[in-house]
Amino acid sequence: MAERSFVEEVKKLRLGAGEVFSGEGILAVTKALLESGVAYVAGYQGAPISHLMDVLADAQDILGDHGIRFENSASEATAAASLAASVNYPLRGAVTFKATVGTNVASDALANLASGGVTGGALIIVGEDYGEGSSIMQERSHAFAMKSQIWLLDPRPNLPAIVQAVKDGFDLSEASSTPVMLQLRIRACHVHGQFVASDNRRSAFTIKDALEHPARDVERIVLPPASFLHEREKIHERWPAAVKFIEERQLNEFFSADARDIGIAVQGGSYNTVLRALERLGLADVYGESEIPLYVMNVAYPLIDSEWERFCAGKRAVLVIEEGQPNFVEQNASAILRQRGVSAALHGKDVLPLAGEYNAATVMKGLRAFFERYGVLEPQPAPRKVIPVKAVPAVPAAPAAVAAPAPGAVPENAQGLSAGAATVPALDESVHARPPGFCTGCPERPIFTAMKLVERELGPHHVSADIGCHLFSILPPFNLGATTMGYGLGSASASALNARADKRAISVMGDGGFWHNGLTSGIANAVFNKSDNLTIVVDNSYTSATGGQDILSSTALNPTRSTGHEIEQAVRGVGVKWVKAVRRTYDLKTMMATLKEALTTSEKGPKVLIAQSECMLNKQRREKPKQRKAIAAGERVVRERFGVDSDTCTGDHSCIRLSGCPSLSIKPNPDPLRTDPVASVLDSCVGCGLCGEVSHAAVLCPSFYRAQIISNPSQMDKLRQRVRDVAIGWLQRREARRRARYAF
Repeated sequence: MAERSFVEEVKKLRLGAGEVFSGEGILAVTKALLESGVAYVAGYQGAPISHLMDVLADAQDILGDHGIRFENSASEATAAASLAASVNYPLRGAVTFKATVGTNVASDALANLASGGVTGGALIIVGEDYGEGSSIMQERSHAFAMKSQIWLLDPRPNLPAIVQAVKDGFDLSEASSTPVMLQLRIRACHVHGQFVASDNRRSAFTIKDALEHPARDVERIVLPPASFLHEREKIHERWPAAVKFIEERQLNEFFSADARDIGIAVQGGSYNTVLRALERLGLADVYGESEIPLYVMNVAYPLIDSEWERFCAGKRAVLVIEEGQPNFVEQNASAILRQRGVSAALHGKDVLPLAGEYNAATVMKGLRAFFERYGVLEPQPAPRKVIPVKAVPAVPAAPAAVAAPAPGAVPENAQGLSAGAATVPALDESVHARPPGFCTGCPERPIFTAMKLVERELGPHHVSADIGCHLFSILPPFNLGATTMGYGLGSASASALNARADKRAISVMGDGGFWHNGLTSGIANAVFNKSDNLTIVVDNSYTSATGGQDILSSTALNPTRSTGHEIEQAVRGVGVKWVKAVRRTYDLKTMMATLKEALTTSEKGPKVLIAQSECMLNKQRREKPKQRKAIAAGERVVRERFGVDSDTCTGDHSCIRLSGCPSLSIKPNPDPLRTDPVASVLDSCVGCGLCGEVSHAAVLCPSFYRAQIISNPSQMDKLRQRVRDVAIGWLQRREARRRARYAF
C-alpha cells in the first residue's frame, strides 16, 4: 500500500487534445509520457520521485490500453538496465529514480547506455533534491551527466514547461542517439498547475514487435574495437546533433534580452526563485516580466556556445546562478566567452554561496550585491543594531526631524531582518534544534531501545547503519550507528570488521534495502566470507521510508505483482544457519533476549535477526479513516492509549531517554513538595505500549497505565463505568477520612 492513492487523479490521463489538464507535477509527467508514445517505463521509488511510481502503479489499466510495460524495479540499476530495450529498437523508454543516489546505483548501466548510444528515445527522470530538504549527500546529477555525456534538461518549474521537456527529451534523445536526463526538483515534482493536453499516443513499434523481430548491432555493444569508436561518435556526431537540435527547437529561453547591459544566466529549475527575488528587489512584476535580461537554460548540459555569445555580447557583466559545487556552468561559460572574445565579466560564486540550496532570500542577497556593484541598485545603509526583545522600551512618537526612508528601501539590521522586525529574536535563540526522529508508535523504536538496554550489559558494539527510517537511530536518544554507506549496504559496511574478538559487529538494513541489494552485497557476501557478525533486518512488509510500496516480502495481496516471499527463506537460501525472527518488535523482552543471544552465541557464521512489525504511520493512515467512519455510523470503537500516574512517577525520565517517542513529554509535578517534572503522555499517543515496556524492562517504575477510550459505548460499557465510579468514589472518600484523622 502506497502512502497516497492516485486512483481518482489518473482518470485525467485520458484527457484528449485541447482539454485542460489540472493537477500535480508528477501526474503531468505521466501524461507527457503517454502523449510521447512511450513503450515502457521502469523505476525505483524514492523522494521526491516516489509519487511518479505510485501514479504509474495506479494507472495500470491506462498503460495496458496503450501497450506500455511498467516495472517496479528491484533497484535503480535494474531500472537503468531496462533502457537497453531502446538500444536496438525504435522503442521509447523512460526510467525514474531519486538522484544522486539513484544515478550512483545505476551508474554501470547508464555509462554503458551512454557509450553505445540508443535508437529509440531514452529518458532518465531524476528527482533532484539537493539542498536542506534532502536526506542524502549533497551532490548533483550534473556531474554524472557531464561524465557520461548524457544531455541534462532542467525545465522551468511549471506544468507546461515540464510536459514540453518530457516530449523534447525524447526527441533530443532520438536526434542525437543519446540518453537524456530530465531533472525535476522537489517543488517541481509537487507543483500544481494547468496545461493544454494532447492525445495519448501508442508506440508504432511495440515490445511485441521487438520480441518477434529481434535485432542486434555489434557496434552498439561496449566491446573493443567498438568501445573506442563510441567516444569519437559522442564528440563528432552526437554532440553536434544535440547542439543543432537544441538551437533549432529553441529549448533554452531568452527574456528581456536587450533591456540592460547586464544579465542573469540561470538553469530552468531555479527560474521561479530568481523571478521572486527580482520581484522583491523591484526589478520584476508579479506577472514574471523582468527588467533584467535573463538567459534560462532549460538544457543544463551541454551549454550552447552560440547562445552564450549572443546573450553576453555587448553586456558589461553576467551573473551565473548555479546551485552547488563545482560551478560547472560558470567554468564552462567562462571558457566559451574567452574563446569567442566576449569581454563581459562573469560572476557567480563570488557573490553567491559556494554551496547549498538557493532559496529566494539567498538569491536576493546575491542579486543585490551584483546589482549594487553595477549601479542597478543603490547601496544599502549600514546595518542597524538589533535591540533585544527584553530591553525594548516604550516607543515614543517619531520626532519630526527624522527623515523617512526612500520609497522601496528596506533598512536591514545586523541579522538581515527588516527594520520592522528588529525586535524579533533570531530563531536559533528561541527555537531548539529538532533533529529527525521516529514517528509516534514506530515499530523500529523498540529495536534500538533493546539495543541500548543490551548495551548496558554487554557494552557498546560497532553498529553499521543503513539508508531508511532506521537511520534515525544514529541521533539522540539512541546514539547508535557509526557509518552508513548506501541503501542495503548495512551488512557490507561491517564486512571488514571480522576478527576473533569478544564482540561482534552489528549491522542494520530494512526490508527494502534487503531486496534492493542487501541480499547479495551483504548477506550472501557474509556467508561466502564466513562472517561472524550480526545483521538486523527491519521488516515492515513494504518499503516504509519511500511511502509504503510493495516489495517481494509484502504480506499484502497485489494483483499485478508477486508478493509473500519471506525474507527468512531468502536468507536461509543463500546459506545462513542462524536465523531468528521476532514477529512483534514491541515485545521488548523478546527483542532483548534474541539480540543478546545473537551477540553471545558460540555458533559461528553470519547471524540474521528479522524484526517484524508494520509501519505505524501507514497503519494509522489506513485505520483512522475506518475508525472515524465507524464512529460516525454509531458503532462501538475502542482505542488504546497510555498514560502516566503523576503520583507514582519518580521523575527519572529514563522512559524518555530510552524511547524518544514524540508523545512522551514532561509537565509540572502536582506534588508541591517535589520540584522535578513528571513524565506525561500527549494525546498523539497511538497505544503501541513501548513506554510501558521500557519502564518494566529497564526496571524503572510502575507509573504507566493503559486506558481504553470507547466511542459509542454499549449499555454494558456504561454499567461497568458506573460500578467503577462508585467503587473509586468510595475508596477516595475513605482515604480522605483517613487523612483527616492525621491532619493538624
